[in-house]
Amino acid sequence: MKAKWTIVMLFAMLGLEAQHTISGTFSPAEEFSWLIAYRLTPTAQSYIADTGIKDGKFEMKVPENAKPGIYRMVYAIPQEEFYFDIVFGNTEDVVLEFDLDQGVHFTTSEENKLFLSYFKEMDTLERDLISFYENDTDGKSVFKQRTATWKERQDYYEELTKNTFIHTFITANRGYFPERMETKQQYIQHKKDHYFDYLDFSDPDLQASDLLSEKAINYVFMGQATDSLTDREVFHTTIKENLAVLDTQLNGSSKAYRFSLFHKIWKRSAAQNLTRVSDHVLNTYLTPNAEGKDDKETLNTIIADNRLRIGKKAPEIEWISGGETKRLTTTTTDNYVVLIFWSSTCGHCLKEIPPLHEKLKTNTAATVIAVGLEEGEDTWKNQSAILPDFEHAIALGKWESTYAKVYDIQKTPTYFILDKEKRIVAKPENAKAVLTFLED
Repeated sequence: MKAKWTIVMLFAMLGLEAQHTISGTFSPAEEFSWLIAYRLTPTAQSYIADTGIKDGKFEMKVPENAKPGIYRMVYAIPQEEFYFDIVFGNTEDVVLEFDLDQGVHFTTSEENKLFLSYFKEMDTLERDLISFYENDTDGKSVFKQRTATWKERQDYYEELTKNTFIHTFITANRGYFPERMETKQQYIQHKKDHYFDYLDFSDPDLQASDLLSEKAINYVFMGQATDSLTDREVFHTTIKENLAVLDTQLNGSSKAYRFSLFHKIWKRSAAQNLTRVSDHVLNTYLTPNAEGKDDKETLNTIIADNRLRIGKKAPEIEWISGGETKRLTTTTTDNYVVLIFWSSTCGHCLKEIPPLHEKLKTNTAATVIAVGLEEGEDTWKNQSAILPDFEHAIALGKWESTYAKVYDIQKTPTYFILDKEKRIVAKPENAKAVLTFLED
């Protein structure tokens, strides 16, 4: 009891200071030169401060008016890859050590230490209960002891962190604790029934955190797909039902937050190749909530990704050859079709494509259609003439042309490989990768 109140009083005393710092070390020192701190918000992040890293050491002064929150510490680009998060309650200085292999360790910061120890302990205790079921342990006393310990430690941390910033996260993470012996199936169902008891989707601090989004994602994918057709159908149906329940929990949340959360769910389903799920999320939850400019741009990117994903039929392309209109869909081939989006004014294209043409003109494994993204026809006619073994289409308007938009072309050259049914089977990064695919 004494230790508990010592920590609570420490938080209160630290809160009397006006300005705090985040400092520490980065290792290996030569890999780091700068650090930026952002405070996470429900749908974005706001700049707080930045500092240099010299000989692996840094000190960052946090503005006096900085709000408590989850702070994202960015140390390289791209920012979405090179970062780690810390808790900053604006009640104490934070001293940390960051190692590329070991991650972050806090030498000074009671909040961060307590935050990490709590989640580590809760994870261990839940694993103990899962182990009970997996090992078919027969004994009510063992079950009762493990669930009681789990609940006692949760109560302990909730009491310990009262009046601190992290209290919100610890109470939100409260799980379902069975009061009596349950089968595995009963436990899973009851856990699902009580999943949202302590999650407040209107809390901006929770909205900004990975805790809330990860819990939402875990709920949606609660269940497991199998190779059985029947089980797969049940799995997809269950996910749709879970999404509907989550959507209900989000009533009252802004469209921007809803879009942000469902975008994370879409990315998870896309990464797992759950195309039916990702399509359902896109059509049912992302499209209606895309309100702001950034969200609409993200939506357009997702729609393009869906349109051009592996297995989808490639959008139509038309061109004139010998006075005759030709189409991609009616191109006859027993092998592959290679689409090349290039430009006659692109220096990299003029260096990469002629050698590819030379190698492919004797290769019967593919028909090549080169689509020129052009501002005019003169240069394109001259350059395409030196590639006589390709079929040539032109898209006037360059980046604003129909084909550039339909195929979401961001750079030239860009390659697609289609099978004889005109389904996309590969998106090679360069000419070398095109040849490797065709030679395999």
